[in-house]
Amino acid sequence: MKKVNIYSDGACSGNPGPGGYGVILEYNGKEAELSGGEENTTNNRMELMGVIIGLEALKQPCEVTVTTDSKYVTDAFNKGWLVSWQKKNWKKSDGKPVLNLELWQRLLKAASIHNVTFIHVLGHNGHHYNERCDKLAVRERDKFSS
Repeated sequence: MKKVNIYSDGACSGNPGPGGYGVILEYNGKEAELSGGEENTTNNRMELMGVIIGLEALKQPCEVTVTTDSKYVTDAFNKGWLVSWQKKNWKKSDGKPVLNLELWQRLLKAASIHNVTFIHVLGHNGHHYNERCDKLAVRERDKFSS
């Protein structure tokens, strides 16, 4: 299996408000940048979209390391939230519906063909790829700002 690194970040001005995501795929020393945004969204949605777009860009099953500053994304996988939510028919521990359900389902589908590891890094803390992804996300977000 190919080993691919996906670095991702989301940005939002207001919550909700204009937002963007930035993704860098790295394989065998080569990189590809992906980015996009929405006029009215949330930070969590953009964090999810970055990871989704990165995984959906892969053309075959890979061993993937996803690095993001989003605890929302990493904890959902690493702390078993997704498993629990699914067992409870997409309800959180407080009984309320899981937000962004369609994106979580899309992310699970995109991740299902890969062996994915999720790593959390602190945002705005000098991590080279996280900083680059942030710049991509902010650039996309700012396309919607007045």
